[in-house]
Amino acid sequence: MDLVLVGLPGSGKTAVGRRIAARHGAAFVDLDDEVEKAAGITIAEIFEAEGEAGFRRRERAVVAALGPADTGATLRRVISTGGGAIVDPRNRWALFRGRRVAWLDVRPEVLAQRLRHSPVVRPLVQSGDPLGRIRALALARERLYGAATRFNGVAEVGSVVGAIERFVTEGPTGAPGRTHGDGGTTLLRATTAIGEVVIGEGVAVAAVSTALQRLGARRAVIVSEPRAWAAVGEGVAAGLAAEGWSLDTVMLPGGEEAKRLSVIEDAARQLARLRVERGDPLIAVGGGALGDPAGFLAAAYLRGVPWIQVPTTLAAQVDSSIGGKTGVDLPEGKNLLGAFHQPAAIVMDVALLRTLPERQLRAALGEIVKMAALGDEALFATLEADGEAIAAGDDAAFESGAVAEVVERAGWAKVEVVTADEREHGAAGGRIALNLGHTVAHALEAIGGYATLMHGEAVGYGLRAAVRIGAAMGVTPEARAARIEGLLDRLALGVAPLPYSPDAVLAAAATDKKHAGGRLRWVLPTADGMAVRDDVPDAPVLAAIEGVVAGRTGGGA
Repeated sequence: MDLVLVGLPGSGKTAVGRRIAARHGAAFVDLDDEVEKAAGITIAEIFEAEGEAGFRRRERAVVAALGPADTGATLRRVISTGGGAIVDPRNRWALFRGRRVAWLDVRPEVLAQRLRHSPVVRPLVQSGDPLGRIRALALARERLYGAATRFNGVAEVGSVVGAIERFVTEGPTGAPGRTHGDGGTTLLRATTAIGEVVIGEGVAVAAVSTALQRLGARRAVIVSEPRAWAAVGEGVAAGLAAEGWSLDTVMLPGGEEAKRLSVIEDAARQLARLRVERGDPLIAVGGGALGDPAGFLAAAYLRGVPWIQVPTTLAAQVDSSIGGKTGVDLPEGKNLLGAFHQPAAIVMDVALLRTLPERQLRAALGEIVKMAALGDEALFATLEADGEAIAAGDDAAFESGAVAEVVERAGWAKVEVVTADEREHGAAGGRIALNLGHTVAHALEAIGGYATLMHGEAVGYGLRAAVRIGAAMGVTPEARAARIEGLLDRLALGVAPLPYSPDAVLAAAATDKKHAGGRLRWVLPTADGMAVRDDVPDAPVLAAIEGVVAGRTGGGA
């Protein structure tokens, strides 16, 4: 067995780790020491010569060199991480899987005092406001440390050691941060204004059960649809039942058929017959087409009951499950009736994605490329390195942590956008940024009757159009345009010709809901983000649409 200790600098990982290792005759591994040994110079010298980026590259190599976790019952290694090691999603993937992970949580005020008196000079205390920097770090990393089991690091060292030793011998006992094999591996856990967000592998049952306990629920009602139920829902239900939960099930039709008012009425009447009360949470298990109506059902029944999202597709995990938008369709258009109703928890379990067909995985990458194009350079680089393997559903993409990384980076980026502009009140910024590539995408979906292109596939075409419009308007630099389109080419998104009239697509785009003062607002990529323009004439729009409709070979950038 391996134990990993995480926490901010000065939280006591070395002192606690050495004691535990000595008691068990285990090896003590300090990752910072290992980086220095491998480099042959001190960390300070690495930072001076190579900057933080160089240090992080070396740190990732040291983490990878640890190899797989020891799965025996005896404690073999105690691994102390540098405070920032777990910021890298791949480090967390490599460190947390199969290992016990303990977070030494210490108040920033205590850390500041410890670091001031430490014989090791830390960069944190060399600034003019060390306490402010520590508080900022604590806030930024809380969601990452929160994936581990928390221990009060302010207590006397012996007490901390005793508590963690019990954790090692007895297991997590239902706490966050369970290790692989006894509840999966939690990689991120955050309490946000739009609900708790949990990302991990094999965590669906444990995370849902924890959320139900937090809500004080007496039972749960799973809302699903036939395909998601067969693939995932039955397993989640069986797991919750094994943990002692009383369950009922409401089944909706598959796909867009679920997004009809008559379906919501039937489902609400089922809830009434089941005597569902306001404190009985609904658990939505399915993709985006299930999450929308299930959320609307939760928002409308008894004027609002709690609900938990368990998205089962890549597109739902990084996009539609985040933001609290719920709704159903009317004959006059999609999603015209709905409500903002934030879930109590969103559980993104990457293990649920392993059986998805290639087309679904590839299409979902359209939304993920959008988030990269909005300025996430780390996500961009990950897609350039691993995007093709993710699209193909290769086992290596899952085992390496590439899938988990894109889910975390893209999903958390949307969480941050939505929490800053929950109900789309932002003008030139905020949630409108998420419309990058969507004006043309929505037009293509509408012309195809929402039956030809998957949403992410349409976004691939829409991103190309946005890039070309941005270039024509002088907003998107040539190098940025080439990089975005090059990535779309590699992922085979937006490449095939479409049987649509450019004029019809232009007319449909003009009806997009992103209007202000009667003028259509276009979200266009810049060198490192996006700009909103409401002065785009029809000519560059039509030219861009003609190009994307003709296909990549017939209408290149």
